[in-house]
Amino acid sequence: MHGTIDGFNYGAVTPVVAYVMACLGSALGLRCTIRSLRTDTSWKPGWLGLGAAAIGSGIWTMHFVAMMGFHVAETPISYDLRRTVLSLVVAIVVVGVGVFIVGYRGATRAALLTAGLTTGLGVAGMHYLGMAGMRMNGRLEYSPVAVALSILIAVVAATAALWAAVSVKGFLPSLGASLVMGVAVTGMHYTGMSGLSVRLHESHGAQALGGASAVSIMLPLMVGPLAFLLLAAVVVMFDPILVLGEGEWTAPAAPQAPKAPADDWPKGFGAAHPAGPAPYPAGAAGSPTAYDRFGGPAQPQPPHQQPGSARPSF
Repeated sequence: MHGTIDGFNYGAVTPVVAYVMACLGSALGLRCTIRSLRTDTSWKPGWLGLGAAAIGSGIWTMHFVAMMGFHVAETPISYDLRRTVLSLVVAIVVVGVGVFIVGYRGATRAALLTAGLTTGLGVAGMHYLGMAGMRMNGRLEYSPVAVALSILIAVVAATAALWAAVSVKGFLPSLGASLVMGVAVTGMHYTGMSGLSVRLHESHGAQALGGASAVSIMLPLMVGPLAFLLLAAVVVMFDPILVLGEGEWTAPAAPQAPKAPADDWPKGFGAAHPAGPAPYPAGAAGSPTAYDRFGGPAQPQPPHQQPGSARPSF
């Protein structure tokens, strides 16, 4: 006997909040990854680690916010604490592998394919590991087509997000990339859930054992990732390079026009000295460049008074 599944028990609240959390984690992770490319080597691992933790926490929070709206009419649902926490660790670690690859290797084809495949499989692994942590009087069954499609979406979304992290410049373009990433991650989740069915056990009316109730375990667990995302958001807001990306301080300086050569002719003594080479020796009497001390043309001088001439002896 199959159970009656409702993935939207609270209406549009859970998918909308889940999408917001996916976008927030993606936006913070992308900005931190971009920041790592503009810092020295000593700070790069810190920024990359912060970005990986932001993306992983956002995806994990998105998953379990969406699962708050998951309901099976014939049986209560609880969660195993160890597998739930393990799914968060897997999300952060595997996403971190992909982020560090592109952070140090750049947007080369080999680096993006390797990092995107690793990160996408990690995101999908987090999803299905979290689903395996559910406890109910039934067994989860998946459609192979839905599972394969959800994994493909996760890989493509992760590759696109990592490419945007090292290629997209500016705050608004990266914000748009995070919105697209949020759509892809949320779509991956609901695509996988669309192929899910629950085969109930005979004792389907009994309370599931071996785990805590959904509300009692999920709400306390979400406090940590939500607090971390808030802290990461504060770090982003107080770093202008993270917020604005390619700001004015990174733009090349505008070329300045060459300064005109200073006129060495004293001001206030007639017309300015004509430009260009003089047709006569400088200062020679009768030349266009010869001026007297009052700014007018110099008068021809007797030969014995011209500069350089020998004074006659008497």
